[in-house]
Amino acid sequence: QGHGYVISSETKEDTWIDKRNVFSAFDGDTVKVLITRRKKKPEGKVIEIVKRAKEKFVGVIHQAGNQNYFVADGKSVDVDFYIPEDKLNNAKSRDKVVIKFVKWDAGMQHPQGEVVEVLGQTGANETEMQAILINSGFQTRFPKAVEEEAENLPVEITTEEILKRKDFRGTLTFTIDPVDAKDFDDAISFKNLEDGWYQIGVHIADVSHYIRPDSILDKEALIRATSVYLVDRTVPMLPEKLSNGICSLTPESDKLCFSAVFEMNEVAEIRDRWFGKTIIHSNRRFAYESAQEILDGKKDEYSVPLITLNNIAKQLKKLRFKNGSIDFESVEVKFKLDEKGNPLGVYLKQRKDANMLIEDFMLLANKSVAEFVGKGKGKNEASGNSGIPFVYRVHDLPNDEKLADFAEFAMTFGYKLNFSTPKHTAHSINKMMSTLKGKPEEYMLSSLAIRTMAKAIYTTKNIGHYGLAFQYYTHFTSPIRRYPDVMVHRILEKVLRGEKVNEPALEARCLHSSEMEKNAAIAERTSVKLKQVEFMQRHIGETFEGIISGVTDFGIFVITKDSYCEGLIKLASLKSDYFVFDDKKHSVTGRTTGKRYRLGDVVKIKLIDTNVDRKTIDFEMVER
Repeated sequence: QGHGYVISSETKEDTWIDKRNVFSAFDGDTVKVLITRRKKKPEGKVIEIVKRAKEKFVGVIHQAGNQNYFVADGKSVDVDFYIPEDKLNNAKSRDKVVIKFVKWDAGMQHPQGEVVEVLGQTGANETEMQAILINSGFQTRFPKAVEEEAENLPVEITTEEILKRKDFRGTLTFTIDPVDAKDFDDAISFKNLEDGWYQIGVHIADVSHYIRPDSILDKEALIRATSVYLVDRTVPMLPEKLSNGICSLTPESDKLCFSAVFEMNEVAEIRDRWFGKTIIHSNRRFAYESAQEILDGKKDEYSVPLITLNNIAKQLKKLRFKNGSIDFESVEVKFKLDEKGNPLGVYLKQRKDANMLIEDFMLLANKSVAEFVGKGKGKNEASGNSGIPFVYRVHDLPNDEKLADFAEFAMTFGYKLNFSTPKHTAHSINKMMSTLKGKPEEYMLSSLAIRTMAKAIYTTKNIGHYGLAFQYYTHFTSPIRRYPDVMVHRILEKVLRGEKVNEPALEARCLHSSEMEKNAAIAERTSVKLKQVEFMQRHIGETFEGIISGVTDFGIFVITKDSYCEGLIKLASLKSDYFVFDDKKHSVTGRTTGKRYRLGDVVKIKLIDTNVDRKTIDFEMVER
């Protein structure tokens, strides 16, 4: 609605800014504020823009008479830009474009912008996906110099390099990944030892061998920090020559790896572990589905190693849960798309034993590497850390208020949660997640449970990982798609060689990686929302059954049971009564009739409108 809040270290509470006093500030700008009132909460007005959060915006060109206006995507910019005729750069009405902010002087009703790139016609799949990426701070193409440096990397592995490494090419090795994956970060090796124990190797693509610190490739990888997974594409952190080529652990070819190798028994006890550079030769590439068929009983030459690994993985998971790990099994919405990217259907992604098998061995490798470096020589007893600069993946305790709100919400579905201690919290959520499987409220409650938790971040300051119940944790297993893993590989290599670790600006790189990870998650969610809106476009006028997922003073949010699409019912559209919002009870109640709608209620709704630009879905209540 144009109002805002200012967050500042100089005030205990956020400062409310009425839309008349926002001045020319946009969401995220750094501003100076004059406090005008201090009643219950401080109020103020913006008096200066110190720093713009964004200089470029993505949105749509509209023509009104002989004037050209730009409407930004999303809801964070609530004012239209004026675009002079000579600044259109050949953009036409309804084109989606990138504009550059020019000025917004006193007395100007609208900020002025200039078109710097025309993405295409609004609504076209390619146009919308490009817009999502740019809006989230990601480049859609690699600079020419980066591509050239990648192309010049040697494909052949020299004999000299092989001799420096432990050779696993004679050990049974395979990958298990999604059926459409092209970048294979990790492989598993399996070997029976003479005394009944097993040697299990977690082999990770040795990206740091090819990308040297401060090279053009390295600088670009740091800027991107992560690959982005949209509904219909992957935008890689590294050029294809690396991500799908020399670094990808494709079958029937020699590949350089950085490995964590464990001697384990059937109950997941570890008697020895080794870290180092290796060379592998993957015998087979499994998709999750084909691996699952073997775990379900299909006979195969790899049946015994796969079933053995699966049993050990289950023991690892059991031990993790016993120690207080939380089951963060998120429910993912997936789409069936046609060749043009149009959504034909919506379904929930199923995670089975084959997925969990890989996940638990990756968790073991990540945890073990973090312990090896974090508990290394020169240990500081007070901090519990080695003093070696390192990249940790940490997860803080959840906010008590958020937990209380979630417990109240879960109660509306009959789930009683105990959040008295961290272990009770983990046990309660795990029990609820197990009970939820296959129920209509599964998608909503599992998504809300994850949102209730703190966000995991990268940092040099180790506080442990609450969600996994690990004192030491890092990311080591996906250097093709995550820059922090590349940093971890470099530090681990120096530690193994006994060299001093001196990583400049390590905390700043961690902070940047966390920010880009957050941006990637926003881009991924936005692409899902776009496809949900597109899917629902063809069903305007139809009725659905849904679950109330949110209640506000302006409307009721509902998720459809069959397609998991969330939309809004505006309170003003409820004609049967005047409804009053109760934030404590998460409900609205009719003043005359006493009719109440609350979180978790199953309701019948009618789809009345969709908006691709805003990525919104509008319902109306089919009142009985």
